[in-house]
Amino acid sequence: MYLLVQAHQFEKFSHLIDQSFLLRKRVFADRLGWKVAVSGEMEKDLYDTLNPAYLFWCDNEGKRLYGTVRLLPTTGPTLLYDVFRTTFPNSCDLAAPTIWEGTRMCIDEDAVSRDMPGLRPDRAFCQLLLALCEVALDHGIESLVSNYEPHVKRLYERAGAELEELGRATGYGRFPVCCGIFEVSGRILTQMRTKLKVVEPLYQRSHPTRRQKSRPTALGEVLSERRQTDVSDMQTIPPDQSNPALL
Repeated sequence: MYLLVQAHQFEKFSHLIDQSFLLRKRVFADRLGWKVAVSGEMEKDLYDTLNPAYLFWCDNEGKRLYGTVRLLPTTGPTLLYDVFRTTFPNSCDLAAPTIWEGTRMCIDEDAVSRDMPGLRPDRAFCQLLLALCEVALDHGIESLVSNYEPHVKRLYERAGAELEELGRATGYGRFPVCCGIFEVSGRILTQMRTKLKVVEPLYQRSHPTRRQKSRPTALGEVLSERRQTDVSDMQTIPPDQSNPALL
Protein backbone atom coordinates (compact mmCIF):
# COMPACT_ATOMS: atom_id res chain seq x y z
CA MET A 1 0.00 0.00 0.00
CA TYR A 2 0.95 3.64 -0.39
CA LEU A 3 0.85 6.03 2.56
CA LEU A 4 1.26 9.79 2.70
CA VAL A 5 2.79 10.66 6.07
CA GLN A 6 2.71 14.25 7.34
CA ALA A 7 4.30 15.90 10.36
CA HIS A 8 1.47 15.13 12.77
CA GLN A 9 1.88 11.43 11.90
CA PHE A 10 5.67 11.20 12.26
CA GLU A 11 5.53 9.49 15.65
CA LYS A 12 2.99 6.93 14.50
CA PHE A 13 5.03 6.01 11.42
CA SER A 14 8.50 6.55 12.88
CA HIS A 15 9.46 2.98 11.93
CA LEU A 16 8.81 3.73 8.24
CA ILE A 17 10.64 7.06 8.44
CA ASP A 18 13.67 5.35 9.97
CA GLN A 19 13.55 2.67 7.28
CA SER A 20 13.45 5.37 4.61
CA PHE A 21 16.58 7.04 6.03
CA LEU A 22 18.34 3.66 6.10
CA LEU A 23 17.27 2.97 2.52
CA ARG A 24 18.38 6.40 1.33
CA LYS A 25 21.82 5.83 2.83
CA ARG A 26 22.18 2.48 1.07
CA VAL A 27 21.01 3.92 -2.26
CA PHE A 28 22.45 7.40 -2.45
CA ALA A 29 25.59 7.16 -0.29
CA ASP A 30 26.66 3.52 -0.59
CA ARG A 31 25.54 2.53 -4.08
CA LEU A 32 25.61 5.81 -5.99
CA GLY A 33 28.40 7.42 -4.00
CA TRP A 34 26.69 10.79 -3.72
CA LYS A 35 27.92 13.38 -1.22
CA VAL A 36 24.84 13.35 0.96
CA ALA A 37 24.51 13.95 4.70
CA VAL A 38 25.06 10.64 6.51
CA SER A 39 24.59 10.02 10.22
CA GLY A 40 25.50 6.48 11.19
CA GLU A 41 23.53 4.18 8.90
CA MET A 42 21.01 6.87 7.92
CA GLU A 43 20.92 9.55 5.24
CA LYS A 44 18.98 12.65 6.21
CA ASP A 45 19.53 16.35 5.69
CA LEU A 46 18.25 19.72 6.86
CA TYR A 47 15.18 19.42 4.64
CA ASP A 48 14.03 16.44 6.70
CA THR A 49 13.84 18.79 9.71
CA LEU A 50 11.34 21.07 7.94
CA ASN A 51 8.34 18.76 8.33
CA PRO A 52 8.14 17.48 4.75
CA ALA A 53 5.53 14.99 3.62
CA TYR A 54 6.70 11.47 2.79
CA LEU A 55 5.07 9.06 0.38
CA PHE A 56 5.82 5.51 1.50
CA TRP A 57 5.24 2.28 -0.38
CA CYS A 58 4.98 -0.47 2.21
CA ASP A 59 3.34 -3.80 2.96
CA ASN A 60 -0.33 -3.96 3.94
CA GLU A 61 0.57 -3.98 7.64
CA GLY A 62 2.56 -0.77 7.23
CA LYS A 63 5.70 -2.35 8.65
CA ARG A 64 8.03 -3.09 5.74
CA LEU A 65 9.15 -0.28 3.42
CA TYR A 66 9.58 -0.83 -0.33
CA GLY A 67 9.97 2.72 -1.62
CA THR A 68 9.87 6.36 -0.64
CA VAL A 69 9.81 9.93 -1.94
CA ARG A 70 10.01 13.22 -0.04
CA LEU A 71 7.69 16.13 -0.87
CA LEU A 72 8.31 19.80 -0.10
CA PRO A 73 6.30 22.87 -1.10
CA THR A 74 8.32 25.31 -3.17
CA THR A 75 7.10 28.19 -0.98
CA GLY A 76 9.88 27.30 1.48
CA PRO A 77 13.48 26.05 1.30
CA THR A 78 14.09 23.39 -1.34
CA LEU A 79 17.06 21.67 -2.95
CA LEU A 80 15.82 23.19 -6.19
CA TYR A 81 16.52 26.76 -5.09
CA ASP A 82 19.21 26.24 -2.46
CA VAL A 83 21.47 23.81 -4.31
CA PHE A 84 20.43 23.41 -7.95
CA ARG A 85 19.51 27.00 -8.83
CA THR A 86 21.72 26.96 -11.94
CA THR A 87 19.71 24.12 -13.49
CA PHE A 88 16.85 26.39 -14.58
CA PRO A 89 16.76 29.90 -16.09
CA ASN A 90 16.14 33.03 -14.05
CA SER A 91 12.95 33.65 -16.02
CA CYS A 92 11.33 30.58 -14.42
CA ASP A 93 9.43 31.25 -11.20
CA LEU A 94 8.90 27.82 -9.64
CA ALA A 95 7.80 28.95 -6.18
CA ALA A 96 4.03 28.59 -5.78
CA PRO A 97 1.63 26.80 -3.39
CA THR A 98 0.58 24.36 -6.10
CA ILE A 99 4.14 23.51 -7.23
CA TRP A 100 5.93 20.93 -5.07
CA GLU A 101 9.40 19.47 -5.14
CA GLY A 102 9.92 15.70 -5.13
CA THR A 103 13.29 14.39 -3.94
CA ARG A 104 15.02 11.28 -2.59
CA MET A 105 12.83 8.91 -4.58
CA CYS A 106 14.18 5.37 -4.32
CA ILE A 107 13.19 1.71 -4.23
CA ASP A 108 14.42 -1.07 -1.94
CA GLU A 109 15.23 -3.51 -4.74
CA ASP A 110 16.17 -6.33 -2.35
CA ALA A 111 12.90 -6.10 -0.42
CA VAL A 112 10.85 -5.89 -3.62
CA SER A 113 12.65 -8.88 -5.10
CA ARG A 114 12.14 -10.91 -1.93
CA ASP A 115 8.46 -10.12 -1.35
CA MET A 116 7.33 -9.55 -4.95
CA PRO A 117 9.35 -11.89 -7.18
CA GLY A 118 9.04 -10.98 -10.83
CA LEU A 119 8.47 -7.26 -10.24
CA ARG A 120 11.36 -5.52 -11.97
CA PRO A 121 13.00 -2.50 -10.31
CA ASP A 122 12.06 -0.22 -13.22
CA ARG A 123 8.42 -1.32 -12.97
CA ALA A 124 8.48 -0.75 -9.21
CA PHE A 125 9.85 2.76 -9.76
CA CYS A 126 7.12 3.51 -12.30
CA GLN A 127 4.41 2.35 -9.90
CA LEU A 128 5.75 4.62 -7.17
CA LEU A 129 5.72 7.46 -9.69
CA LEU A 130 2.07 6.69 -10.49
CA ALA A 131 1.18 6.71 -6.79
CA LEU A 132 2.95 10.06 -6.50
CA CYS A 133 0.77 11.45 -9.29
CA GLU A 134 -2.34 10.19 -7.49
CA VAL A 135 -1.25 11.79 -4.21
CA ALA A 136 -0.46 15.11 -5.87
CA LEU A 137 -3.76 15.23 -7.74
CA ASP A 138 -5.69 14.30 -4.60
CA HIS A 139 -4.13 17.18 -2.64
CA GLY A 140 -4.47 20.02 -5.13
CA ILE A 141 -0.88 19.97 -6.37
CA GLU A 142 -0.76 21.03 -10.02
CA SER A 143 2.93 20.54 -10.81
CA LEU A 144 5.86 18.55 -9.46
CA VAL A 145 9.37 19.82 -10.03
CA SER A 146 12.50 17.74 -9.81
CA ASN A 147 16.21 17.66 -10.48
CA TYR A 148 17.43 14.46 -12.10
CA GLU A 149 20.22 12.98 -14.17
CA PRO A 150 19.46 12.69 -17.92
CA HIS A 151 19.25 8.88 -18.02
CA VAL A 152 16.34 8.87 -15.54
CA LYS A 153 14.09 10.56 -18.09
CA ARG A 154 13.44 7.24 -19.82
CA LEU A 155 11.78 5.92 -16.64
CA TYR A 156 9.46 8.92 -16.49
CA GLU A 157 8.50 8.36 -20.12
CA ARG A 158 8.01 4.63 -19.54
CA ALA A 159 5.57 5.48 -16.75
CA GLY A 160 3.57 7.78 -19.02
CA ALA A 161 4.50 10.95 -17.17
CA GLU A 162 4.96 14.19 -19.08
CA LEU A 163 7.68 16.64 -18.17
CA GLU A 164 9.19 19.77 -19.59
CA GLU A 165 12.94 20.11 -19.18
CA LEU A 166 13.57 23.68 -18.11
CA GLY A 167 17.35 23.51 -18.15
CA ARG A 168 20.42 21.61 -17.05
CA ALA A 169 23.84 22.33 -15.59
CA THR A 170 27.14 20.61 -14.96
CA GLY A 171 29.42 20.67 -11.95
CA TYR A 172 27.32 18.65 -9.54
CA GLY A 173 28.72 15.21 -10.32
CA ARG A 174 29.67 12.87 -13.14
CA PHE A 175 26.55 13.70 -15.17
CA PRO A 176 24.65 16.90 -15.95
CA VAL A 177 21.73 17.70 -13.69
CA CYS A 178 18.40 18.49 -15.35
CA CYS A 179 15.48 20.43 -13.98
CA GLY A 180 12.07 19.25 -15.09
CA ILE A 181 8.50 20.17 -14.26
CA PHE A 182 5.80 17.51 -14.34
CA GLU A 183 2.16 18.17 -15.08
CA VAL A 184 -0.32 16.79 -12.55
CA SER A 185 -3.80 16.35 -14.01
CA GLY A 186 -6.57 13.86 -14.58
CA ARG A 187 -5.38 13.45 -18.15
CA ILE A 188 -1.86 12.54 -17.05
CA LEU A 189 -3.19 10.15 -14.41
CA THR A 190 -5.29 8.33 -17.00
CA GLN A 191 -2.33 8.24 -19.37
CA MET A 192 -0.06 6.75 -16.72
CA ARG A 193 -2.59 4.11 -15.67
CA THR A 194 -3.08 3.11 -19.30
CA LYS A 195 0.65 2.96 -19.95
CA LEU A 196 1.30 0.85 -16.85
CA LYS A 197 -1.91 -1.20 -17.21
CA VAL A 198 -3.03 -0.27 -13.69
CA VAL A 199 -6.81 -0.13 -13.24
CA GLU A 200 -7.39 0.47 -9.52
CA PRO A 201 -5.94 3.46 -7.62
CA LEU A 202 -2.70 2.71 -5.80
CA TYR A 203 -3.16 5.43 -3.17
CA GLN A 204 -6.15 6.06 -0.96
CA ARG A 205 -6.27 8.93 1.49
CA SER A 206 -6.40 7.63 5.06
CA HIS A 207 -8.45 10.49 6.47
CA PRO A 208 -10.47 12.30 3.76
CA THR A 209 -10.81 16.04 4.11
CA ARG A 210 -13.25 18.38 2.45
CA ARG A 211 -11.78 19.71 -0.79
CA GLN A 212 -11.78 23.47 -1.05
CA LYS A 213 -12.82 24.68 -4.45
CA SER A 214 -10.08 26.28 -6.56
CA ARG A 215 -7.57 26.13 -3.71
CA PRO A 216 -4.95 23.61 -2.61
CA THR A 217 -6.18 21.28 0.11
CA ALA A 218 -4.94 21.17 3.67
CA LEU A 219 -1.66 19.43 2.83
CA GLY A 220 -0.34 22.33 0.79
CA GLU A 221 -1.70 25.12 2.93
CA VAL A 222 -0.90 23.81 6.39
CA LEU A 223 2.53 22.40 5.54
CA SER A 224 3.59 25.54 3.69
CA GLU A 225 2.50 27.72 6.62
CA ARG A 226 4.19 25.45 9.16
CA ARG A 227 7.45 25.38 7.22
CA GLN A 228 7.50 29.13 6.82
CA THR A 229 7.24 29.39 10.61
CA ASP A 230 9.89 26.71 11.15
CA VAL A 231 12.44 28.48 8.98
CA SER A 232 11.73 32.04 10.06
CA ASP A 233 14.68 32.08 12.49
CA MET A 234 17.01 29.84 10.50
CA GLN A 235 20.20 30.94 8.83
CA THR A 236 20.51 30.33 5.10
CA ILE A 237 20.76 26.60 4.48
CA PRO A 238 24.25 25.72 3.23
CA PRO A 239 24.43 23.97 -0.14
CA ASP A 240 24.28 20.18 0.11
CA GLN A 241 26.42 19.82 -3.03
CA SER A 242 24.98 16.35 -3.44
CA ASN A 243 23.74 14.87 -6.64
CA PRO A 244 19.95 15.02 -6.96
CA ALA A 245 17.69 12.16 -6.05
CA LEU A 246 16.05 10.22 -8.84
CA LEU A 247 13.10 12.52 -8.43
